[in-house]
Amino acid sequence: MSIRLKLLGIVDVILRVPPLFIMDELLRIGLGLPQGDSNYDNSSYEIDDSLVPDGQSKSEFSLPVSQYDDQFYKAFAITVFKFFFSCLGIVAAMCIFMLWTKHLVIVYMYLISLGIVFVSYWSNVSTMKTVIATMTANGTSTKIVTNSILEDVLSLNLRRLLDPEGCGFVVVQNYALQTILAFIFMYVHLGPRYSLVQKLLPISFMAPSFLAILPLPLSVLHHAPVFAALLPLALVKFVLWYSALTVVQTVYGGYQHARHFVNNFGVSALVETEWIRLNVPTVLRTFWMLRVTEQASTLLIDHVASGDSGVPSVVNFGTFLEMMRGLLVSGCETLTAVLGMTSIVSYICHYIGCFFQWVLLTEDDDDKSIGTVSAILFYILALQTGLTGLDPEKRFVRLCRNFCLLFTALLHFIHNIVNPLLMSLSASRNPSLHRHIRALSVCAFLILFPVSLLAYLWSQHAMSTWLLAVSAFSVEVIVKVVVSLMIYTLFLIDAYRSTFWEKLDDYVYYIRAFGNTVEFCFGIFLFFNGAWILIFESGGAIRAIMMCIHAYFNIWCEARAGWNVFMKRRTAVNKINSLPEADEDQLRRLDDVCAICYQEMKSAKITRCNHFFHGVCLRKWLYVQDRCPLCHDILYKVDSDSPKESVDHSEGFPDLSNIGEQQQTQQQQQSSQDNVNQSESEPTPSASMAATSENRDEFVILSAGQQNVQNAVNVQR
Repeated sequence: MSIRLKLLGIVDVILRVPPLFIMDELLRIGLGLPQGDSNYDNSSYEIDDSLVPDGQSKSEFSLPVSQYDDQFYKAFAITVFKFFFSCLGIVAAMCIFMLWTKHLVIVYMYLISLGIVFVSYWSNVSTMKTVIATMTANGTSTKIVTNSILEDVLSLNLRRLLDPEGCGFVVVQNYALQTILAFIFMYVHLGPRYSLVQKLLPISFMAPSFLAILPLPLSVLHHAPVFAALLPLALVKFVLWYSALTVVQTVYGGYQHARHFVNNFGVSALVETEWIRLNVPTVLRTFWMLRVTEQASTLLIDHVASGDSGVPSVVNFGTFLEMMRGLLVSGCETLTAVLGMTSIVSYICHYIGCFFQWVLLTEDDDDKSIGTVSAILFYILALQTGLTGLDPEKRFVRLCRNFCLLFTALLHFIHNIVNPLLMSLSASRNPSLHRHIRALSVCAFLILFPVSLLAYLWSQHAMSTWLLAVSAFSVEVIVKVVVSLMIYTLFLIDAYRSTFWEKLDDYVYYIRAFGNTVEFCFGIFLFFNGAWILIFESGGAIRAIMMCIHAYFNIWCEARAGWNVFMKRRTAVNKINSLPEADEDQLRRLDDVCAICYQEMKSAKITRCNHFFHGVCLRKWLYVQDRCPLCHDILYKVDSDSPKESVDHSEGFPDLSNIGEQQQTQQQQQSSQDNVNQSESEPTPSASMAATSENRDEFVILSAGQQNVQNAVNVQR
């Protein structure tokens, strides 16, 4: 990217920051609504002494009901007025924030020109007040200024002209300032640029400075700033009224564009496109850093000013920690401030994820979303705990707890990075020892850090719902790491075995079943823990919604998926057990390998079509389909006289026990045609086995796993 594009990107970010400050300030004052102790409480009204009858004190006297009604209606009207204009300001700031860059430039040029007019007027008024006050103090007439600055100029009275306390020096300063303002206004104003108007603008700005040196009546000097501001103010108002229709068309055009985009691509695509166009994360980070810098400067100046004249006490480490604590508390006092802090958290978590990817030598793009997921988690935690509405002391405690919970969730994300790497290293017989050491080192960190964290928390804090939630979440990540290491060990042993390990899949299944069952139990525990918090500690609509989401996705969906996987496995096992076992004499006469895994057969199952396969290979094949990999016939024999089996409950495995001999005959007659059709659509044995091996992890109990973000959101803490 060229330097020009980088500079334009920086300018675009800076232009979008001021609307965020406006929204932040409006939210900080509560949109004009009464905050804390209401100023409109009846106890705060002052009663005039003249209204109190003789012989009665103020405390014994109360205003009539009509007086209270008048005060109430007045306070109510003021509150409604403030709230309406605060909401209007929020909407206007939001619209400005979402404008295209070229429109933003136009808006800022208009605001700059308007600000120049008011600064010019204020400077001229201040100068005229100084001149009038100086002349009046010298005893001149209140009607005519006889001892004017012009006389000092003509008499070359340099002492008075260059006196910093004199009015001559003030006029020269104002003249220089008005010259600069005039040329800036001529450059940025959006009004008509006729040559006559452009020539009159400098005269209009500097006219009061010229008039101040002349012996004119004080009334003329007093009203000179008003007349000087008429021309630039007229241009500003002309631009406002002339552009009103353009503003409406721009807003309506943006609405039309958004509606068409949603109709064609959906809401999510619109949000993603606008998110990238507006560069929201960078804008929020810039806003929060500027906000914190301003507050830090204020705290530092106040602390230095309140200290002794000696060495400032800012270097004190305790004072520094106190300032950092104050900045963290003030950095999340509004929703916009929380958004800014969220962008900082996302930035930090992103580079934490990049660090672990560097340690593990991986480049998976899916793992780079850790910053986005962490940001969503942090913001939802802030919303459901009511972070912005808490007192400063409670807000700091809650913020620290949210950070602790976020970092625990970050450990789950890191495990999601290292787990597939462990499986890949063990199954592929990777000889690179340092890659194994790196992965195992990360696993050791994922075990030792939660243990240390739990030891510290339980030693420093009393038992609470928050501590139970963090403990459950930490133990869960330890269990997940232990399960990954056990499976890694099994795969590593299998990779260096010279013979086929038929029980490997059963061991992996049992280990994963244990791990996922523990995760499922923790999900139920966290649900009840969150329900206790919702009912007895701190309720709220957001918390209730997240509890419902947690109950559906992390409990109901996981239980249903786990049950389906269990039933599929049980059905496959029962079907395999219905096949006869090949004896040693048959295997010796066959002297062949399994057509699915191409491994030597020490034991095998015989299908109804007299093909030999490993029992475990057939079971994995049944997860895909129930026909022979070679001839596509039904894999197992069905006894037509046997009662209907009750084991076939899984979707995709038809119950063939009640099919009559006639249907079997028809099926055999059509087998040739079926073989032709299925050979075109079904994979070859080797390809099917490869697909089955790749999806080994998908067919275990509770294979979907816990959704860590939603678990974290719904425990609180």
